[in-house]
Amino acid sequence: MFGNRQQLLQLTYIRTFALFGLSLLLLYAVYGLRTQIDNWLASATLLAMALVNVVTYKRLGSRLPVTNPELFGQLTADAVLYGALFYQTGGATNPFIFMLLIPLIIAATTLPWRYTWLTAALVVAIYGSLLLHHMPLWNLADIHQHQLPKLFNLHITGMWLSFLLTVMMIGWFVARMHESLMQQQQRLERARQKRIEDQQLLALANSAAGTAHELGTPLGTMRVLLREMEIEHRNDSELLEDIHLLQQQVAVCSDRLQSLARSVQDEPLQAPLRPFVEILDEVIDQWLLMRPEVSFSRHQPSGDSPWLRCQTTLIQALLNLFNNAADACPDNIDIRLEWDARDCWLRIRDRGPGLPLERSEELGKPFVTTKGRGLGIGLFLTTSTLASLDGEVRLYNDPEGGTLTEVRLPRATANDDRQPRAQP
Repeated sequence: MFGNRQQLLQLTYIRTFALFGLSLLLLYAVYGLRTQIDNWLASATLLAMALVNVVTYKRLGSRLPVTNPELFGQLTADAVLYGALFYQTGGATNPFIFMLLIPLIIAATTLPWRYTWLTAALVVAIYGSLLLHHMPLWNLADIHQHQLPKLFNLHITGMWLSFLLTVMMIGWFVARMHESLMQQQQRLERARQKRIEDQQLLALANSAAGTAHELGTPLGTMRVLLREMEIEHRNDSELLEDIHLLQQQVAVCSDRLQSLARSVQDEPLQAPLRPFVEILDEVIDQWLLMRPEVSFSRHQPSGDSPWLRCQTTLIQALLNLFNNAADACPDNIDIRLEWDARDCWLRIRDRGPGLPLERSEELGKPFVTTKGRGLGIGLFLTTSTLASLDGEVRLYNDPEGGTLTEVRLPRATANDDRQPRAQP
């Protein structure tokens, strides 16, 4: 249905071009060649073609789908109107009779075979009838013998022009049609890929829910054992330091599981707005609790922070990227914030070995990882989360070494009715 709408739009362009060309040719035939053409009848035919074109263009403004019978009816109208015009201008002797092929070519490239054969039968019938019934351009009795070669050469020139115009229109239409079909195929491929990713996300969500439920018991056991070890070895300061670190990590895991359940239950239908800097502060605080060994530098512009749409999953998505940078190299990670009138940018550069070129195009797909111990779902979930917020993430090999992770998120607009007032 979508392709038919596009082809009908292209057909209106062809009609406009044909109307302009046929009008110029008729003016030349009447005033330059002094042919015997009924000006009023020819003008009425051209006016009918223009009226059909205007009605078609208006119809394209509606949301109703363009069906195959409707497009066939449009092509039938073109063939009949062309035939009516050629009837008044010499019939089959008119060198521009080849324009009857245009509706047939369009039908053959866009419609099912039965409509193509019906169009073929129609144009053949019109051409055959014009062999016998037409209005001649000149009265042969009034033509002098020495004028016949000149008229013949004029006819040959007209056939060449007709062939050239027909080739141009058909070539233009087929090229545009091919482009439209390619775009439609790309949209279908993106929709198919999106459906696959949604199914994978649903499977991961179900697996995560079950895992979160099952992890509660071992985390509780670890908390009890660590408490007993703390009491038993309270005089060993080095061991107590390690025990406290483990207790802290267990608490982080427990808090994450609880916040996961709460966030899903309390997640609003409309993503709330939060300052970009505040979101990053929260992410870095959680990151440092999980990865106390990291060192980093942070750079951001001065002035008020822009506001972003922030789902709960955005925090986890950004946290995945920070953890990836720490896994590559926990030392001297560079974090930069930037923003303009439309977007906010977060750039994270690590000092690790960089991205393997042979797998760079697969990154972001589920279960694809460059880390030997990774599951390959972190970047996939991050990509899906950012896409739901009209954002994106890209990874590059930095010229100075390491990986540069670039996150783009659209900032809230000034006329957003959810935009909070700036803090004084």
